[in-house]
Amino acid sequence: MSSAHFPFSAVVGQDDLRLALLLNAVSPAVGGVLVRGEKGTAKSTAVRALSALLPRVDVVPGCRFSCAPAAPDPDCPDGPHEAGPGGERPARMVELPVGASEDRLVGSLDIERALSEGVKAFEPGLLADAHRGILYVDEVNLLHDHLVDVLLDAAAMGASYVEREGVSVRHAARFLLVGTMNPEEGELRPQLLDRFGLTVEVAASREPAQRVEVVRRRLAYEDDPAGFASRWAGDEHDVRARVVAARALLPRVVLGDTSLLQIAATCAGFEVDGMRADIVMARTATALAAWAGRTDVVKEDVRQAALLALPHRRRRAPFDAPGLDEDKLDRILDEFPDDEPEPEPEPEGPDDRGPGDEGPDDGGPDGGGAPQDEEPQAPDSPEAPGTPDTGGTPDAGEAPDAPESTEDPRSPAPRGGAPEQAAVRASEPFRTKMLSVPGLGEGAAGRRSRARTAHGRTTGSRRPRGQLTKLHLAATVHAAAPHQKARGRSGRGLVVRKDDLRQATREGREGNLVLFVVDASGSMAARQRMSAVKGAVLSLLLDAYQRRDKVGLITFRGAGAELALPPTSSVDAAAARLEQLPTGGRTPLAAGLLKAREVLRIERLRDPSRRPLLVVVTDGRATSAGGLGGDARELAGRGARLLAAEGVTSVVVDCESGPVRLGLAGVLAADLGGPAVSLDGLRADSLAGLVKNVRTSVESARSPQGAGNRRAA
Repeated sequence: MSSAHFPFSAVVGQDDLRLALLLNAVSPAVGGVLVRGEKGTAKSTAVRALSALLPRVDVVPGCRFSCAPAAPDPDCPDGPHEAGPGGERPARMVELPVGASEDRLVGSLDIERALSEGVKAFEPGLLADAHRGILYVDEVNLLHDHLVDVLLDAAAMGASYVEREGVSVRHAARFLLVGTMNPEEGELRPQLLDRFGLTVEVAASREPAQRVEVVRRRLAYEDDPAGFASRWAGDEHDVRARVVAARALLPRVVLGDTSLLQIAATCAGFEVDGMRADIVMARTATALAAWAGRTDVVKEDVRQAALLALPHRRRRAPFDAPGLDEDKLDRILDEFPDDEPEPEPEPEGPDDRGPGDEGPDDGGPDGGGAPQDEEPQAPDSPEAPGTPDTGGTPDAGEAPDAPESTEDPRSPAPRGGAPEQAAVRASEPFRTKMLSVPGLGEGAAGRRSRARTAHGRTTGSRRPRGQLTKLHLAATVHAAAPHQKARGRSGRGLVVRKDDLRQATREGREGNLVLFVVDASGSMAARQRMSAVKGAVLSLLLDAYQRRDKVGLITFRGAGAELALPPTSSVDAAAARLEQLPTGGRTPLAAGLLKAREVLRIERLRDPSRRPLLVVVTDGRATSAGGLGGDARELAGRGARLLAAEGVTSVVVDCESGPVRLGLAGVLAADLGGPAVSLDGLRADSLAGLVKNVRTSVESARSPQGAGNRRAA
């Protein structure tokens, strides 16, 4: 026997992952699985192997949309189909690439034939291929927003709709949605997150014996895939048979009132939004009972269902770590004990093994390996972002916060600057006013700055470059109309040629690269002040998360600047680095600006279409040249003017406070050619238009008169 994929039953460990996938195989109504975890943890391997365990699908012969012979789709584009015997094929697993176009996902219409002949020449997309099978999205958190919207609609309605210039096509699209993601690369939109029935966190085992077994099996598979698959054929057959048996038993499983109360109390106790969690938990608990060969749902089924269905639904903010308090879960469930006695244990048989159990030889069919008779110890859970709170009330013996210094920043500072202080916790985030990049970009789809995009309002037309995706009907008719007589038009149809077609140009929003340059020097070290600064940056990070930006973090203090976080889509990672940020030392402002210039230069080469927004968080002091040599203030001004000359849109968040203010952040903003906004003014309800239109501020600052006024201020 040969196999294109690694056998599902040969995957070592990852019990929760395999159980979640198998429960969806038993009951597709559970709603799919989201697999979160670090790279190299068999996420994709397990998902690709699942399709071999699904029962075969009865289909209408020749139907491209996988209609069932017993109940064909009345709206099928290949129909109508007459009820009757059909063919059979394996269940499909269709992969959706992150960079796929909308036409590849939903299908495409031949617009030229539709206009000239009035026929629906429709080419099915991936949603049609995945009907009655699995739709797998690797790196689902990197999927473009417009594809996410299409997935949401199809998952909610069980159908896909294609509407183009009065021509519409509908077909069924019911599929098991499975996604994998690495949280370090960015989080998932809440709307799509809630569409996944279950979620599983995976991590590599820290047990040496289990890691050895992973390597042994993988090497054996790569050396002889067909031979390896044949050695696991018996285990695969057993799991497949158990899935079929559980599917047959599922309609007879009874979900009693006690179990329903346990489910409702659990969802209410963890304050999940909406009712989808209750429904998913009920379906999951029923599937667990069927998988165990029972016709009644018990408390342990409800508990396991909660652990799989609730962690991704109880997150209250993007920076909260997912998870579930199991002690609290047990307390809630104990309030509603099962009325029925515990079922008597059934005699062990070949089908009583769980999804991760191996044969009695402990090493699996490939021979040898780690003992499997005792469950491996779970790996240590990763620490939540950030470090323990060291702010707040000072510990005994700790000196109270000193008042901020009002000395001239040009005067010599003590050798080494202020001593380093431990990181303090950020204050509560708040809603900020939107900062945007002026002009019209062409970057990745997002929600910050104006851009030419594939989606949005139509602003004009052009000749298509490559395949036509969005037809501008009026412009196409206008281009074809003068040639109708020469083309011998007769009758009502419009004679359209390929050269007549016009692509609609649209304007929407793009995501930007928001690069934070944060002053962590001694002048920022007062606890309350740094807490407010971190709270402001955290608020801007939250805004960047919602607007689908990439973010980067540069800090400067002491002798130089450091790229604390290279540009990434993971806003959570930036928040964690910010939380750990210590303060102290002198202020090498020039080094921070030059480091930002270098980072932006490299990112411009990597992704030239993504425009940057530089956010400098500082009080404007410059007390160190950072090893560059020369006057610190003059070097900072030169660095800022270099960034302005390269067209970088900048905003300075002025952190200066106290009765005596030097206004140095305003001078820096003038050199950068952008606005300066105070910490309090950054709030959405108090910004009062200062950064509402960055374009006006930038143009004003870059004019000689505007720059002179800012310097005078």
